[in-house]
Amino acid sequence: MKAKDLKTAQLNSFIPLSVPDISGNEWKYVKECLDTGWVSSAGPFVRKFEQCSADYIGRKYAVACSSGTAALHTALLVLGIQPDEEVIVPDLTFVAPAFAVRYIGAWPLFMDVDEKYFQLDPQKLKDFLSKQCSFKRGQCINRKTKRRIRAILPVHLLGHPVEMDPILDLAKKYGLKIIEDVAESLGAEYKRKKAGAFGDIAVLSFNGNKIITCGGGGMLLTDSKKFAQKASYLTTQAKDHPIEFVHNHIGYNYRLNNLQAAIGLAQFEQLANYLKKKNNIANDYADSLKSVQGLSLPQQASWAKSIWWLYTILVDRKEYGINSRSLMKVLESYNIQARPFWHPLHSLKAFKGCDAYKIEKSLQLYQSGLSLPSSVGLTKAQQAKVIQVLQDNVKT
Repeated sequence: MKAKDLKTAQLNSFIPLSVPDISGNEWKYVKECLDTGWVSSAGPFVRKFEQCSADYIGRKYAVACSSGTAALHTALLVLGIQPDEEVIVPDLTFVAPAFAVRYIGAWPLFMDVDEKYFQLDPQKLKDFLSKQCSFKRGQCINRKTKRRIRAILPVHLLGHPVEMDPILDLAKKYGLKIIEDVAESLGAEYKRKKAGAFGDIAVLSFNGNKIITCGGGGMLLTDSKKFAQKASYLTTQAKDHPIEFVHNHIGYNYRLNNLQAAIGLAQFEQLANYLKKKNNIANDYADSLKSVQGLSLPQQASWAKSIWWLYTILVDRKEYGINSRSLMKVLESYNIQARPFWHPLHSLKAFKGCDAYKIEKSLQLYQSGLSLPSSVGLTKAQQAKVIQVLQDNVKT
């Protein structure tokens, strides 16, 4: 095939939203697992991967899990969240945090996000806790539901960190635990500290669309030896004797296997390069789309360092000429994958009976948000095609 024809074929090929880049030591490390027979939930790569994750985020302990959702579920159990208690969750996020809360019989309490950075809104959180809750004998009670609120679960969305200081202050004032969901933001920074370095527990995800992947997998991180030991215990079927099969508590088969950890470690070795690529992709989108009427581009707070996991724009139907869903279909017609925002969680049937506080912005963002191709392997030619389609379809 001639070079010109090859380039044309590449431009006409499918441009995915976010797929992994397998170009490091993945094959070498997996072969080592196969050659040595360490392929299950024990093995040297699991320990190395845990240590690498803890060191990178700046936590003392890490426990590898089979998924980010498994890590969230385990975190809630470790912190002792009880049935019929409430955990504050952003209304605009992937569903996993809210599902994990329901797994233990507790209730997600949905909080709005801010319209500028799409993160859990600290001011609304403050208003809710001060105006809609009572605090007696060390317990924070939701006056509407009469349930005790036990924790806040901020999710660092789309690569940008949550503003953590006011949330930490509120958690301290009202006796609440914090679980940071860093599934989408590994490498992001809040005031020069890594996202995930602030809560009682933090959780990572290594799903196939994340910045680094094991194909699946997650990680629980903490500075508490007690929490780490309990997490390790629960995720390995709560076995109470090294030889005899004694189980005094309900446990879970939530451990990551050595093969996945080997891939994850190889991916971690490339993270710095991936972060540079993500930043370059974001800069190219910003430079090319800033003058396109009707498109609002994602912002980065002065206190933040985003990893731009998915570059997500807001589409103004009146200004741009079509809405976000119509634009998504246009992109699809050019073999370009884009993704809308998640449905606001409070509106889903799965969460009937859950409380929500003054939801406004998440509804607006859901209607207008659209994530663009952001793979670390996105080529300049592919990105130029995406940009061209966006520029060509604005109304004149």
